[in-house]
Amino acid sequence: MNIFYSDTHFQHAPAFEVFDGGVRVPNFESPERAARILSALQKTDWAEVHPPADFGLDPILAVHERGYVDFLAAAWGDWLAAEPEVAGADDKSALLPATFALRGQAHPAKSILGRAGYYMMDLSAPIVEGTYAAALASAHCALSAAQEVTHASSAFALCRPPGHHAGRSHCGGYCYFNNAAIAANWLSAHGKVALLDIDYHAGNGTQDIFYERADVLSISLHADPAFEYPYYAGYAEERGAGAGLGFHHNFPLPAGTGDDAYLAALNDALHLIREFQPTALVISAGMDIYTDDPLGRIHITREGIRQIGARIAELRLPTAVIMEGGYNNDALGDNVVAFLGEFQ
Repeated sequence: MNIFYSDTHFQHAPAFEVFDGGVRVPNFESPERAARILSALQKTDWAEVHPPADFGLDPILAVHERGYVDFLAAAWGDWLAAEPEVAGADDKSALLPATFALRGQAHPAKSILGRAGYYMMDLSAPIVEGTYAAALASAHCALSAAQEVTHASSAFALCRPPGHHAGRSHCGGYCYFNNAAIAANWLSAHGKVALLDIDYHAGNGTQDIFYERADVLSISLHADPAFEYPYYAGYAEERGAGAGLGFHHNFPLPAGTGDDAYLAALNDALHLIREFQPTALVISAGMDIYTDDPLGRIHITREGIRQIGARIAELRLPTAVIMEGGYNNDALGDNVVAFLGEFQ
């Protein structure tokens, strides 16, 4: 299997994020995540690691609004250039706003903090000096995996930062560009595409991007947003709109879900994919479903992760696997290898 990876991800290394209650904590989405995955893959006899190709901005702008992309590109420089009394902070170690736009009432602001509050969803996607470069390289890894599966059975994009919480015009939840959505949109030029999200958290950004489209079937299995981030999307009744009605499906899972219940929900999702008859499959592969993940409240074992991979592989579709979450660094690499090994 060809693996697409870029060292550029090390440039995105926020020192902190802000948890509920305003508490600063070390950022869970750290460079160590990708390093652990890469190390585990290099111990296999089937992983071949390659740098991504440069696809330019056009495939990203096909998914994300130009104003949002321009914001990400300029945000760090604008943050440094803002006078402290104008910016509102002497500490310039990361760009995080304190005021967020209510989208139904929002008007884009001119100040850097106003723009940040307009384009950012929460306090878990801080922008630092290397964020834009890392997000760009991450998207190119996903596009390289998509290109690979036009002539191969599978490929893996070792994306960091992840992407599935990033919508058309917002970042959040550690995500800046929606790597899986960018890959799926690129592949949609070649035929119908299914996008299956198995991350612990609902893929609200992906839902936002494809909600009114019928050429991409989007499905997300995740912790019920009634109790878990992102709270405001990912409910079972959200089925798409307009031309996309019936082409989006959420499978919210209760806290404590184990292997058997998860695999039963997965079987229902795979049935929908078979009925759709896509020409390619994109997987948002989050390993935060693992039972000992610090940010998760469901309990999927490593054997469960392997079985998830095996059942998806039985679809026999060209499959681009895109890395999303997973924050137990001691287990992360082995979990990814267990999942990807079923596609050999």
